[in-house]
Amino acid sequence: MIYLDNAATTKMYEGAVDVYKKYACQSFFNPSAGYNKAIAVSKDLDKVRQQILNKLGANGNIIFTSGATESNNLAIYGNKRNGKWEYVFSEGEHPSVYNIAQDLQNQGFVVHIVKLMPNGQVDYDQLEKVVNEKTRIISVMHVSNETGAINDIPKIDHIRQKHCPKALLHVDGVQAFCKLDYNIWDANVDLYTISSHKFHGPKGVGALYVKNISPLKNIVFGGGQEGGYRSGTENVGGIMAMGYAIEHFKTKENYLYVSKLKDIMKSELEKDEKIKVFDVGSPYILSVSFTGVNGETLMRALQDEDIFVGIGSACSTKKAGNRVLESMGLSLNEIKSHIRLSFSEDLDEKQMHYAGEKIVEVYNKILEKVK
Repeated sequence: MIYLDNAATTKMYEGAVDVYKKYACQSFFNPSAGYNKAIAVSKDLDKVRQQILNKLGANGNIIFTSGATESNNLAIYGNKRNGKWEYVFSEGEHPSVYNIAQDLQNQGFVVHIVKLMPNGQVDYDQLEKVVNEKTRIISVMHVSNETGAINDIPKIDHIRQKHCPKALLHVDGVQAFCKLDYNIWDANVDLYTISSHKFHGPKGVGALYVKNISPLKNIVFGGGQEGGYRSGTENVGGIMAMGYAIEHFKTKENYLYVSKLKDIMKSELEKDEKIKVFDVGSPYILSVSFTGVNGETLMRALQDEDIFVGIGSACSTKKAGNRVLESMGLSLNEIKSHIRLSFSEDLDEKQMHYAGEKIVEVYNKILEKVK
């Protein structure tokens, strides 16, 4: 099997599975309990909080959640305020953010959706035009899950400081955390979302970084865990396994290695002039259009060859169209023929040559049939 859909999810580290099992079967205690073994588990969770802060290069607070969707909801709804506040999002956001924007509009709030540039980044000029002293939250993705485009977070912060310094800056960092070497403290980020299963940890666990926790309001009510900001017994095994993944993910080495893999794939695909490759940012994601062939048709044909690719966000593949690619200016035919290839350290160069050749071969077989 050649798995090229790592932006959807990654294979869990075997060591992370072992850690999960340890905290599920041995150190299984509820961290909210008052006896020594439970207190020790609570301290272990705090060590993972510090791991995340160290990886982000930041000081602040870490709230454990069930994953990115909950973290994004907590970041935005937890900081929502009634009144004449305005909210700013980009057209490139994941459904867990974009659908919040639509809900805020339905509630009567002023919501600005900033378009994307052809390179997939936020249109910074338009962003500068829509923010003002009424802006409550600016929410942008760090790395696009569709194209790999990397937004310039310090530049966005500069725009904020110039026009709305009291606004909060929320960044969905799901496709960036561990994969890019950066420091969110220098970028002055207020809220940052991470998801464990994107960097070889387990599904169903993530976190929200909060620079200043005092304005945040909880959106889940219950026993008051996570400082009262996210009630519900913590997923201890998942959190500790996430900590293992953070510790063992070699950011700089993987970045260089995956860059080589993507370059090989590009070189194989670009041998066919009918194939259009959009290489716009992160080495972990490559967006490709196959002229004349439906992307879903190609995806299904490739799975018969034991090659697995994506056709966009796994959270939105059942919906027609692609607003992200449309906002970048791609034609309808390019969007229909689009697939997403995403890479990980589990792949090797030989697989990339083989997969690239096979993708071209299968594409042309389909194209010949539909002519």
